[in-house]
Amino acid sequence: MSLIHPLPHLAQARIATYTLFFICGVLLAAWVSRIPAIKAHLGLETGELGLVLLGGPLGLVSAMPLTGAALARLGSRRVVTAASLACALALPLLAWAPNGWALALALFLFGFFNAAMDISMNAQAVEVERQQGKPIMSSFHALFSLGGLIGAALGGGAAAVGLGPAGFFSLVALGSILWLAWATRVLLPTPPSPPGPLFVWPRGVLLGLGLIVFCTGLGEGAVGDWSAVFMRQELGSSEAVAALAFSAFSVAMVVGRLSGDWLNERFGAVWLGRVGGVLAAAGFGVTLLSSHPQGAMLGFVLVGLGYCTLFPLAFSAAGNTPGISPGLALASVATLGYLGFLVGPPLIGLVAHVSSLRVSFALVALLALLISWMAGLLRPRA
Repeated sequence: MSLIHPLPHLAQARIATYTLFFICGVLLAAWVSRIPAIKAHLGLETGELGLVLLGGPLGLVSAMPLTGAALARLGSRRVVTAASLACALALPLLAWAPNGWALALALFLFGFFNAAMDISMNAQAVEVERQQGKPIMSSFHALFSLGGLIGAALGGGAAAVGLGPAGFFSLVALGSILWLAWATRVLLPTPPSPPGPLFVWPRGVLLGLGLIVFCTGLGEGAVGDWSAVFMRQELGSSEAVAALAFSAFSVAMVVGRLSGDWLNERFGAVWLGRVGGVLAAAGFGVTLLSSHPQGAMLGFVLVGLGYCTLFPLAFSAAGNTPGISPGLALASVATLGYLGFLVGPPLIGLVAHVSSLRVSFALVALLALLISWMAGLLRPRA
């Protein structure tokens, strides 16, 4: 049973959880924005960098079962406190690595703690949403997306003024720790779950929710890794215009998530999921049928508006699945979501190699329609 707290404490916990999501987005984007500088500093070839970057996904996958077990035993407040502080402290290690092997190890640690922070802050968000008594999960994920935009902008600004990755990462880590020192003190305590398995592979409803987040993660990864390539290769746009495709998608994600809770409360999670899947598929369709960059950009905006609420809806439904602790349920479903992020871009590249990038995007659009068909699983459960 949830622990009930007076409204002022609940309001503080909600703001603190917003802070966690925002910082998680900032930390991740700060690293991504300085990858070219670190590549140049270490003198890594493109192929070498690709191997080094595998450290992050390996850490991420390793964190899943351990985080779910820790959440069941300790509750989300303790786990997210430790994971978020460790994630911030791990960021400067990425710039201090003297060679590729050390960077791979640092990425393993950063990926591990970032994933642990992600799952545990979603578990805390489920508890806050449950006590709030209305849908608010989408707004939490909006802060993550906003943090990503801010982190990327800060990284670009740091590069423009000549601030190296080591100094930039240290400043971001210090600022994050100061915010976390307050936020982690006012989170809601959650009771531990009875002894049980350390990890639950998704079955039944959780498997369906996992497939929804897998298709969503694959689609988001497709836009992140291939939208600029599509704009350049298929439509002949300039490099600057091509880069705007992902920016347009990201802004649409933020705007959509900020309105997602209101739409959820007004129309329900199932309706929102069905519309989201259809809208994402339609966005890919507009992009594929466009002969000009402006039309393709509009398509990527529609894709962002379609995908924006699917992760929050699926995580909220998983965290409220009867008969299993929220932490284990979230870790189980998120594993498939992360798998979509990881395998999606390479699969799209493989399909594009044997056919075309247009065919790859068409297949992703079909998966978006599959999300719409499965949206009934997003219905809230007591």
